[in-house]
Amino acid sequence: MSPTIDLTLKIWRQDGPHLKGTLETHEVTDISTDASFLEMLDILNERLTRAGEEPVAFDHDCREGICGACGAVVNGHAHGPEKETSLCQLHMRHFKGGDVVVIEPWRSRAFPLIKDLVVDRGALDTIIQAGGYVSVNTGGAPDANSVAIAQERAEGAMDAAACIGCGACVAACPNGSAMLFTSAKVSHLARLPQGEPEAQGRVTSMVACMSELGFGNCGNERECEAACPKGISIAHISYMNREFLKAFFK
Repeated sequence: MSPTIDLTLKIWRQDGPHLKGTLETHEVTDISTDASFLEMLDILNERLTRAGEEPVAFDHDCREGICGACGAVVNGHAHGPEKETSLCQLHMRHFKGGDVVVIEPWRSRAFPLIKDLVVDRGALDTIIQAGGYVSVNTGGAPDANSVAIAQERAEGAMDAAACIGCGACVAACPNGSAMLFTSAKVSHLARLPQGEPEAQGRVTSMVACMSELGFGNCGNERECEAACPKGISIAHISYMNREFLKAFFK
């Protein structure tokens, strides 16, 4: 049997985007330290439901740190205090009995709140639609290694492709910037031969879209890098800025 802990939760509750919200206090007891953070919320919601109360709304899907659906600010940290860990992979063994845990939604003008911990992150999808894809006809799937790609470029593209689009970078940034997310998508495709023909149009369209949606500018605070559950480096922001300047002058 794993040890258990008792916690005091202060959870943001808000029934809708135009209604007033507040932090609501709940006591949870006998939580296994092997449980994940979302499983702890499941236990709380089960108890609330049995008591005839409204359960806490929160986003989740795969619960394997892959899909990017989950996300909340835990004690001031997007996805919680553990480095390169998504909320669904955060386990209760990282907390101590008697801890007070404050849980809030992503805070960003571009992410309007829907209910409780759920926000609308559709703005990130809109940025992708602005150019985060390859539309040129590249033919059928080539044989492995038939297209020569330098190892450094391939590794850089794979590092950028690790982005799961959770929005933690936006929530952590003091300016609410989506530069890390956008640069990861730009860097991923621009480094590969298949993405080169549309590189200039892609970066200009995605950067323009990002600005139109109300995201702030990068202040080089590096909070985005610290909060990213996949460890995406801000070096990709520098890469995107270079791509944008190349496209601008051409």
